Amino acid sequence: MTWMITGGAGYIGAHIVREMRYAGQDIVVYDDLSTGVRARVPDEVPLVVGSVLDAQCVTDALKDHAVTGIVHLAAKKQVAESVERPLWYWHENVEGLRILLEAAVASGTVTSFLFSSSAAVYGMPDGVDLVTEETPCSPVNPYGETKLAGERLVRAAGQAHGIRTASLRYFNVAGAAVPALADTGASNLVPMVFDRLTRGEAPRIFGDDYPTADGTCVRDFIHVSDLALAHVAAVRWLADQEVPADLVVNIGRGVGVSVRSMIDTIELTTGDTVAPVVTTRRPGDPARVVASADHAAQVLGWKSRYGVADMVSSAWAGWRRHRTPSA
Repeated sequence: MTWMITGGAGYIGAHIVREMRYAGQDIVVYDDLSTGVRARVPDEVPLVVGSVLDAQCVTDALKDHAVTGIVHLAAKKQVAESVERPLWYWHENVEGLRILLEAAVASGTVTSFLFSSSAAVYGMPDGVDLVTEETPCSPVNPYGETKLAGERLVRAAGQAHGIRTASLRYFNVAGAAVPALADTGASNLVPMVFDRLTRGEAPRIFGDDYPTADGTCVRDFIHVSDLALAHVAAVRWLADQEVPADLVVNIGRGVGVSVRSMIDTIELTTGDTVAPVVTTRRPGDPARVVASADHAAQVLGWKSRYGVADMVSSAWAGWRRHRTPSA
């Protein structure tokens, strides 16, 4: 079986490529390199440079590489940006997915489709300590709305056309398997704090008046290597199912970590002790979203291995390799 990983040159995608290769899967990467890095793709892995919005390019890639399964990660993912540019997010994330699914169905060879979803589909779950897959979905920003729409589109297409499907709802991803694959952007919390500290600036906390223990948002952080292994488990699950089949599962640790606590851990790791400054809330940020990981353990036989200290230390090693203070 040959898997095409869209967004496979990205931070998360490169880790999935790594673990799926270790698991003996044949891989082709499809990436427009808008945020992906060519050097993350091993020389032995074919790379097709193209957008999922380019129907002909997608069609050719599926045919040329005899693709039988797709892991779809390519998407825009910044919450605040989605609030500012909702039409663009719907076009990139939902229309791109529709084009990819249409090409997959037309190929006649694709039998499995694994979709990268997000905890953002839950929105602000009221009074819920741990979010299960049965928790009602009510996204509070366009990014989350596009992911929920994506799940529904994937499920409907799979049922209509005899394709096995699964959607993994990622919680907050951090860390690196090796420094070369570290997150080089500065849009997620951990690298965002690294960026501020290496420039001699105070880390920012976006609001400290949330209804949480220390007033800052609480999230479930998952090591990117654990997330990648969850994809390997999901690929195996898909291979064992009758056609069609569908799965939705949370990928998290089930442990809540506040933003302030995460910054404290980062400062201990880096040795920088610049006190964070509190600014206004970002639009679309829920107060607390922490996973129940029970379903993943029961259905996929998967559970996380790494803690927050591992995430921060591995991410910091990668940051020091790749980044210098930005202007």
